[in-house]
Amino acid sequence: MSDMAIDWTKIYKKYKGLWVAFREDEKTVVGTGKTAKLALARAKKKGYARPILMRMPKDLTSFA
Repeated sequence: MSDMAIDWTKIYKKYKGLWVAFREDEKTVVGTGKTAKLALARAKKKGYARPILMRMPKDLTSFA
């Protein structure tokens, strides 16, 4: 993995509030769902046995 930050702006806008399963590149979405279990099942159906799971927040808030 490189030291560059990954821009998930478009992914957040499309999938906010949902669980997202990513390929190893942490950019390619291979499954989504209201639960982690559903996102994982959809990724596995596409042939990705061990995707990276993350829940996109419903709202973005600032933290200082």
